[in-house]
Amino acid sequence: MSEMVDLKVKQHQDLFPMLGTDYVEFYVGDAKKTAYFWMRTMGFQPLAYAGLETGNKDTVSYVLRQGKITIMITGSYHPYTAVAEHVKLHGDGVKVYAITVEDAHEAFRITTQRGARPYFEPKEISDAHGKIIISGIYTYGETAHVFVERKEYEGLFMPGFQTWNPTYRFPEMGLKYVDHAVGNVEEGKMIQWAQFYENVMGFYNLLTFDDKDISTEYTALMSKVMSNGNGWIKFPINEPAPGLKKSQIQEFLEFYYGPGCQHLALATDNIIDTITAMRNNGMEFLEVPDAYYETVEQRVGKIDEDIDTLRQLKILVDRDEYGYLLQLFTKPIQDRPTFFIEIIQRKGAKSFGKGNFKALFEAIEREQARRGTL
Repeated sequence: MSEMVDLKVKQHQDLFPMLGTDYVEFYVGDAKKTAYFWMRTMGFQPLAYAGLETGNKDTVSYVLRQGKITIMITGSYHPYTAVAEHVKLHGDGVKVYAITVEDAHEAFRITTQRGARPYFEPKEISDAHGKIIISGIYTYGETAHVFVERKEYEGLFMPGFQTWNPTYRFPEMGLKYVDHAVGNVEEGKMIQWAQFYENVMGFYNLLTFDDKDISTEYTALMSKVMSNGNGWIKFPINEPAPGLKKSQIQEFLEFYYGPGCQHLALATDNIIDTITAMRNNGMEFLEVPDAYYETVEQRVGKIDEDIDTLRQLKILVDRDEYGYLLQLFTKPIQDRPTFFIEIIQRKGAKSFGKGNFKALFEAIEREQARRGTL
């Protein structure tokens, strides 16, 4: 059964101040084309660049921004860099989830003393606009958290980058911030990684789902949602649960060759406009049967949106005691059936769409069946 902390009374003190998501970095096979995809289909704007022209001889990075969301797309010039080796094994995917902190030295000291494996020790990088201090630790698999201390920096993104100003730009699509980032881990490892976030990072267990909450006729999974104290950073941790067929989590683990970030949930204030624009610009979304919408009003009560419009766009709705939310998943955005995007609009709701789990996962199973991996 699912359990949710009462967010009205929950008080939690972070081990060190975390000010929000700084950026999310993807390691990919072709950075320029991937950056173009994010711009074209999701409305991200070009921000910064680092590559041969800035003195980088091994890797290239394009930085995109929309609202408070900053995405770094990194590729490799050579076949033997860490980036190339990562992509060879895992395919395109999230390597770094960076967190803005007040003190990157302190964040590194606390987390490593509590058992985190170091990614890199604190270091200072600077240019004419000031300095940034960064440090990093590993989390599940080869995924890392980088702590970014920005209080003495006034530049565009960070030292080592120059302004990226391509001739092609596309309209923004209303994306505001990262709502949460979901990690998939091996069966039996969910509690271990939930405890990592609790003991090492100082997070708390906001919500737990078991296989009775997240299951279909064929597959199941379990999940613990971990949150920092102010709720600005949330990491659901999923593991596969036994079922008649292969779950989406097991499919991810097999194609990613290990644990990793399954999806980012990006928030919008108008999901109808956002999904419409993304569909028109080539993004593919999961298909939800029309029958789902026959009981929406009975299940979630009165909502502001037109049900026929939601049906046309395949947007799902769910309600908790605080309000309701609207959400939809894309199909995987790269060749391997691994990483995808969730678009979410919260109208008071603080949960994660439990009432939509069955419809969403049945939609994913239909895609798995088409791929021959169910």
